[in-house]
Amino acid sequence: MSAVALTGKRTVGVGLKMYLDHPSTLRWLEGVRDIIGEHPAVVSGEVGVYVLPGFTSLVEAAAIFEGSPILFGAQDLAWADAGPYTGEVSGIDLAQIGCSFVEVGHAERKRHFAENGEIFSRKLDAAYRNGLVPVLCVGEETRGSAKKAGEIVVAQLDEALARSVKTGSTGPLVLAYEPVWAIGAPAPAPAEFIREVADTLRSAIEERPALAGSRLIYGGSASSGLLPSLGSSVDGLFLGRSSHDISVLRAVIDEAAR
Repeated sequence: MSAVALTGKRTVGVGLKMYLDHPSTLRWLEGVRDIIGEHPAVVSGEVGVYVLPGFTSLVEAAAIFEGSPILFGAQDLAWADAGPYTGEVSGIDLAQIGCSFVEVGHAERKRHFAENGEIFSRKLDAAYRNGLVPVLCVGEETRGSAKKAGEIVVAQLDEALARSVKTGSTGPLVLAYEPVWAIGAPAPAPAEFIREVADTLRSAIEERPALAGSRLIYGGSASSGLLPSLGSSVDGLFLGRSSHDISVLRAVIDEAAR
């Protein structure tokens, strides 16, 4: 599954969080299918696009994107595959309904739900063993030097990988660099700062053979106009609220294709 999901030279992801209600989400998904799914760079596979709607819309997303180059996934998963875990959603179920991706490690899971590196590591392992491509989020809490940020995010990467390394279930992933201080901010982190941290993360990926074929993207108030300033330091963007306007998402696809 991961080989299909990570074919594009550039990768653009969208996480809807919990901003849109169910009918609005379905309308948005249909718009993405009709507009983004017909984009020449997406049709050709040059730019891979995935979207992460809420759990309640995933089954409908499978039907909406059937036959489309757009892939979809979930914003979270349980670290266990089955058992007495009230309210959780198993990676088995996500794979069975057609998900290709699953998000792990977002800063909001730490802030609001007290998740930590050990939980993220268990969830990453669950994603891998169920054939889902993890979208692993890493990012420093407060703004400092790019050098220090690089040290922090590489440590987060290794902590998240710890369990998968032990079980032998590692593989390509989408590594989303999202500095926490830039999430929901009026503007993304400065381009030069992103490039420096991304270079550190790129080296970390290259030094870990099990991650061969991974993609490195930037998130945190990302929108159109940012990608050209980042050049080849990243493979794409992870969008949030800016992509509710599908014309913005299309503009980012245009930039990725260029």
